[in-house]
Amino acid sequence: MAKTKNIIFDLGGVLLNLDIQKTVDAFKQLGLNNTEELFRVGYAASFFKQHETGSINDEEFIASIEKLTGSSGKQQQITEAWNALLLDFPPERIQWLQGLKNSYRLFLFSNTNAIHLNRFQETFYTSHGFAMDELFEKTYYSHLVRVRKPDIKAYEMVLNENNLEASQTIFIDDALVNVESAESIGIHGIHLKPGVSITSIVFD
Repeated sequence: MAKTKNIIFDLGGVLLNLDIQKTVDAFKQLGLNNTEELFRVGYAASFFKQHETGSINDEEFIASIEKLTGSSGKQQQITEAWNALLLDFPPERIQWLQGLKNSYRLFLFSNTNAIHLNRFQETFYTSHGFAMDELFEKTYYSHLVRVRKPDIKAYEMVLNENNLEASQTIFIDDALVNVESAESIGIHGIHLKPGVSITSIVFD
């Protein structure tokens, strides 16, 4: 393996703690009972995927949920339910990333959406006093670049735009399907399994 020069991070479940059950439970209270099937880790169905690729906006996303729940006028409740899964950024992970910046080029690629982006950026700034994007040379959010993992185009975009060699690049994600896709084009993948801390990883 070539010496590692670049690291591409996933966000949720890697740097940002998540509790998907909180959103599942909140949506159930609003009458949506099959949430797990709609956005389970590594996959996304229907309008959830469209929201993550910027094909539909926040209003259309919320309207799709209202249609499934058979109710309307609950935009605020739906937004809060959707954001419920976003937890915190542990300080030790941020300090660890700051240390890595001295030795590696750091990038972020997150399958996300405008509603979540606004919330987790606000959460980060409130906790740490600076913008999260400052941790990375460049950040990629699926709804803004209009492609999501595990589409190979997502990884190729990061490599090509930043002149990275796949053999010198590591990609870390908590969804195995995303890691396998990155590995298919020569990137070295690390699947972060439940219970394993990102800060325990040692790079060459």
